[in-house]
Amino acid sequence: MTTGTPLSSAASPRADRLDRLDRVRKLLAKAERAGTPEEAEIYNAKAVELMARHGIDEALLAADDPRRDEIGMLRIAMEDPYSAGKARLLGWTAAALRCRWVMHGAAGGKVAAVTVFGFGSDRERVELLYTSLLLQATGQLVRLRPPWTGESVAAYRRSWLQGFAAQVHQRLLEAEERAAAEATTGAGGDRARAAGTALVLVDRGAQVDRAYAEAFPQLSRARRPSLSGSGFAEGAEAGRRADLGGRRIGGTRGGSGAEPRGLGAG
Repeated sequence: MTTGTPLSSAASPRADRLDRLDRVRKLLAKAERAGTPEEAEIYNAKAVELMARHGIDEALLAADDPRRDEIGMLRIAMEDPYSAGKARLLGWTAAALRCRWVMHGAAGGKVAAVTVFGFGSDRERVELLYTSLLLQATGQLVRLRPPWTGESVAAYRRSWLQGFAAQVHQRLLEAEERAAAEATTGAGGDRARAAGTALVLVDRGAQVDRAYAEAFPQLSRARRPSLSGSGFAEGAEAGRRADLGGRRIGGTRGGSGAEPRGLGAG
């Protein structure tokens, strides 16, 4: 269950935004139904590239028309089993796509819900991609068994899901950076245009950070999760095979994929 709330009375997203997201949704659906991993990779690569370009395009358009893309919140309920791992998958996906996130009801290894905080176009990207990633991850989780006799299946699966989420986060960071680099270098030698694109992205990040601090002033940084299972490495390998597509580039935004920034709220 999801609920979205703008922080002001903005108009609904424009039809062209919805059309592009619908194209991404159809590509992901084709990937999920693909007969082979190679076929799925083709569809997912196209989807992620289109989604990254969509994020940059929306940012530039909103610079001229701020009402087009306003900051708000999206709350998504988490379901057991492994609700804490699912919360990290959502939160780390959000962090890679230029959003902030908050966990609610985090206790006893469970999380009740996650709020994603950011611009409308980025929140839409997060929800769409998380839905597909969750389907990919849970489809593999139900078949997993630890390689060592005596290890808890649940513990192994929890650590696997953390590895999966961490690796996906890293790959999404790289895809976002690649799209931003292509937007600036694609300015045809126009240094002013390239600088303007970079400044727009930096400014949007600063706006989200300020609004987030105002909306959640009492939050503290979430503790690093401590898991006993041995499945992290296998989960990370699955994250590398998660059909996100795109070539790697140097550098990352927001630090290591193993511990993206996120805050917990009770």
